[in-house]
Amino acid sequence: MGAPGSGLDSGDTAWMLASAALVLLMTPGLAFFYGGMVRAKNVLNMIMMSVVSMGVVTVLWCLYGFSMSFGNDVWGTKNGGLLGDPGQYFGLKGLISGNGVAASGSTPATDIPLIGTIPALVFVAFQLMFAIITVALVSGAVADRMKFSAWVVFTALWSTIVYFPVAHWVFAASGVTGDKGGWLINNVKAIDFAGGTAVHINAGVAGLVLALFLGKRKGWPKTPFRPHNVPFVMLGAGLLWFGWYGFNAGSAGSANGAAASTFLTTTVATAAAMLAWLLVERIRDGHPTTLGAASGIVAGLVAITPSCSSVNVLGALAIGAIAGALCALAVGLKFKLGFDDSLDVVGVHLVGGVIGTLLVGFFATKQAPAGVAGLFEGGGWDQLWRQAVGAGSVLLYSGVATAIIALVLKYTIGLRIDAEGEAKGADESQHAETAYDFVALGGSGSLISGHGAAPIGAAPGKEV
Repeated sequence: MGAPGSGLDSGDTAWMLASAALVLLMTPGLAFFYGGMVRAKNVLNMIMMSVVSMGVVTVLWCLYGFSMSFGNDVWGTKNGGLLGDPGQYFGLKGLISGNGVAASGSTPATDIPLIGTIPALVFVAFQLMFAIITVALVSGAVADRMKFSAWVVFTALWSTIVYFPVAHWVFAASGVTGDKGGWLINNVKAIDFAGGTAVHINAGVAGLVLALFLGKRKGWPKTPFRPHNVPFVMLGAGLLWFGWYGFNAGSAGSANGAAASTFLTTTVATAAAMLAWLLVERIRDGHPTTLGAASGIVAGLVAITPSCSSVNVLGALAIGAIAGALCALAVGLKFKLGFDDSLDVVGVHLVGGVIGTLLVGFFATKQAPAGVAGLFEGGGWDQLWRQAVGAGSVLLYSGVATAIIALVLKYTIGLRIDAEGEAKGADESQHAETAYDFVALGGSGSLISGHGAAPIGAAPGKEV
């Protein structure tokens, strides 16, 4: 950690505070994105699964999560790099101190622990927002059928057992917050600038495992589960794109050239992915859809997240186009393989995260901030194997650990809403609320609430 009271940069601090707020905005954006895709009788439950993650993860992060993620590695960096010391910053001890502003000309302006050129607490807040949205992403795979109580407990257990250790592997560079950091970033030197492995692969495989333990929704796949509010979906996608600039450009840690570069590559890749998804829809289904545009946006954002600091504009275009097309095709895998991933967390986040992580090994260029050359830039296979180890290790650990958590919950408090509650809808059975008062409007709530979310990329009203 930087020496207290030296090197504070107010511009960097302002940028990182804004970036943290942008990343927090992504979680309500995700709530709208997911909420619009489910049936009207489940929209509040879907929103609540994201919102409650904000509460649970924040409390755990401030108690021990930050310390587990960014404390000194308890096994050392040579053969360990697996977990930060939970007690080092327990309750954020030692990080809240000093004067924020000089009281007089003779009083030092700061006595504040720094990380780089920003107060340590700004870094704590920024990384907290990553932890929150990673957990919330998982909820899309289990929409319509998971008990809210089970989700709350899962959120606490999964954050502690899966996310905090993986964040240590991927983000805890030695010497930043502790002398000894995580093995993927320090030993393997896999590049994951903003969370392709720690966030998207991690959440994607967890969603797959949890969906398998829960089982299929009643009527799936024969019943068409159409989205009840496509404008909500597009609003959510827009908020995600906006907030993602904090996610990616904010990961530069300061208002510098790396932030500018990642800002642009993020924009380019996202635009290319959206167009590629729409093209696949046009060729496959005969028409591009609004739902497809929103999904393509998210796929591009996911894929460029690990690679935004290591590619130039042409590389970002290629990664976005490849991810948009492949994710559009990947969302159909659940029908062929028979797993009910309600809102395509696997097809977008797991597949998109793997694509973006691996393509660093092909498109990375030394002219980008990361300064690494991939296969297509004369760097050979060296970076590719490092990326493969990063993606594979997170996928394996998250899959096994999530399965253990799901197994324990299934045979203790139970995972799934009962059949009657599922038929009524999660809003009524889990929260005793409804999103829309159709009776007061002179409509029929039962008719409207029968609508549901189609698979991403499918035309509304079309059975897949």
